[in-house]
Amino acid sequence: MVVREYQKHDLEAVVALFGRSVRQIAGRDYDDLQIAVWAPEHPDMDAWAARLGSGTVLVAEARERIAGFAKLDDGEDIDLLYVDPAYERCGVATRLINELTGIARGRGFRRLQAEVSVTARLFFEAQGFEVVESQSVERQGVVLQNYRMVREEK
Repeated sequence: MVVREYQKHDLEAVVALFGRSVRQIAGRDYDDLQIAVWAPEHPDMDAWAARLGSGTVLVAEARERIAGFAKLDDGEDIDLLYVDPAYERCGVATRLINELTGIARGRGFRRLQAEVSVTARLFFEAQGFEVVESQSVERQGVVLQNYRMVREEK
């Protein structure tokens, strides 16, 4: 597996991966209406291009296919972390978290935080993150539960 910086030509593949990940992996913990507002069938590609155009975005490739991606904002927030269902439990997310941790350390940050789904909570806990707040987030009138989690580096 190779981890590299996101490039503009990755946009469609990354957004498609996001949709698959939310529908097939997070879909185990969220209902159809929640999934529909989280990962609409017709995503706003301009909004995605803007979101992926800031911060540090990494993609993990396996066999010349994007297996996952993650984003660290310009501070200490992990904004995105998604894995293609075909690569679930293959170490992709761990590799991406490790890379982001190294980048954050290099910037002088000793703390990482993320807002994570019910589905991702156990993974983040295994990476040393702790829940600091349970949240109810509203999108288009639909409520989704997630967690604000933090990991302090020693």
